[in-house]
Amino acid sequence: MLRNDSNHVLPTGGATSIKGSQITQLIDQVSTIIVGKREQVTLSVICLLASGHLLIEDVPGVGKTTLSQALSRSLGLSFSRIQFTSDLLPSDLIGVSVYERQKEAFVFHPGPVFAQVLLADEINRAGPRTQSALLEAMEERQVSVEGETRPLPAPFFVIATQNPSEQLGTHPLPESQLDRFAMRLSLGYPDPAAERALLTGVDRRSAMQALQPVITPAQWQQWQARVDEIHVADSLIDYLQALITATRDGRWFALGLSPRAGLSLLRLARARAMVLGRQHVSPEDIQALWIPAVAHRLMPLPQSGRSAAAQARALLEATPVP
Repeated sequence: MLRNDSNHVLPTGGATSIKGSQITQLIDQVSTIIVGKREQVTLSVICLLASGHLLIEDVPGVGKTTLSQALSRSLGLSFSRIQFTSDLLPSDLIGVSVYERQKEAFVFHPGPVFAQVLLADEINRAGPRTQSALLEAMEERQVSVEGETRPLPAPFFVIATQNPSEQLGTHPLPESQLDRFAMRLSLGYPDPAAERALLTGVDRRSAMQALQPVITPAQWQQWQARVDEIHVADSLIDYLQALITATRDGRWFALGLSPRAGLSLLRLARARAMVLGRQHVSPEDIQALWIPAVAHRLMPLPQSGRSAAAQARALLEATPVP
């Protein structure tokens, strides 16, 4: 029987990770800023632990930018934000060389992409040319400027926010860019209790300034390296491969999952198992991550009458667990 425990990604006081107390502390701290969204906060931590880039899609004002800032502060990482607009140029993102008379040479001035956490705010308000400027950075953790390759800081994450496509002034992200986001989340409106806490509690900007790093960047990189040590059984690979193959057989989707997507989902599952204190991946890890990890990459058949997420869920429920 299909189990999907995505609502209980990291129970408070439950299973702990290899460094469980700090992982829990990290999630707890960010959850004091993003009130009532512990599941989304936990999924975000899993995404970054798996070295993945995160796409947050929702209406303005629900905390997308705040979440990225809280994560970067709690991880002790350098943070840079750039507002994507219709007139944004690739050089505004990557940087540009400027001639300096005193040095009698062109000197490169790095753009906001040279940070450990880059917040690409409202990424779908920029044109395709600027959106594509991020592709090399996201895939290779480097940028090429005027024939020279420049590495980006490590670790490097892109957290992008986008508004719903039906809003004015938005451009759909190309499939090649969507495929480079390990996960897509939606925060949604807070429930009544969480909204009351926001209305009556401490101002979130003041609370943000008080955040202290829970984990050092070096420690975080060590944890990322240990994700690959989580065991994956052959039967689990069979299950994952059956799901991937089903997305490509033409019965569910016009555009199925790429090999990159399969590798990304497997690494996310390993990260989730590590967060939950297990040394092996289980089918529940794949099931809990299936929608946030793959729905944004899939194009359902027009006659299905379902959204990509609904179609992906139907496929998951129709695929037996070995």
